[in-house]
Amino acid sequence: MKIIEKITLVLYSVIMLILSILMSLLVFGWLDMGLAGNLVYKLIVADMSSKIILGISILFILLSIKCIFFSSSAKKEKKSTQGVLLENESGKLLISKETIENLVDSVALDFENTEQVTTKIELDKENNIIVYINLTVNSEAVIKDLSSNLQSKIKEKIKVATDLEVKEVNIVVKKVTEKQEGQVEE
Repeated sequence: MKIIEKITLVLYSVIMLILSILMSLLVFGWLDMGLAGNLVYKLIVADMSSKIILGISILFILLSIKCIFFSSSAKKEKKSTQGVLLENESGKLLISKETIENLVDSVALDFENTEQVTTKIELDKENNIIVYINLTVNSEAVIKDLSSNLQSKIKEKIKVATDLEVKEVNIVVKKVTEKQEGQVEE
């Protein structure tokens, strides 16, 4: 949210709180209606306070119109959390997180000793990609070499396919399984 929107929301909330308290006091009879009426009358009739009230009212009317009829930046922020939005003179392209996750999964599953892969993608403010991978590998895998090769191959593949920078590739080996008897050794 922009700072002006935050300040407006705080001011609006304070004014609504004060009005709600005053209304509650009037309903319960703890505040005299004549006293409240005289106070409001004096605020509206007095030259300086009436101008302040008018200015605040116009400001809130304009902000209400803006909020009702014009979209907020929250929609753009939501789109960017769904993926990376690229723009050029020809148009826009949204590369979703799911697309990048599928790309990472396919690269990881192409490695010989990798059996199962789950991937999570995060994006920072500069649209750099942070990849989190959970792997199941078979017992013949050399985990250090596999992870190093996998990290470099994923960075390379994402750069070629999307022209985006990969900041980190974080790998967690969740499980090591025995090589199944039905598999042919190469």
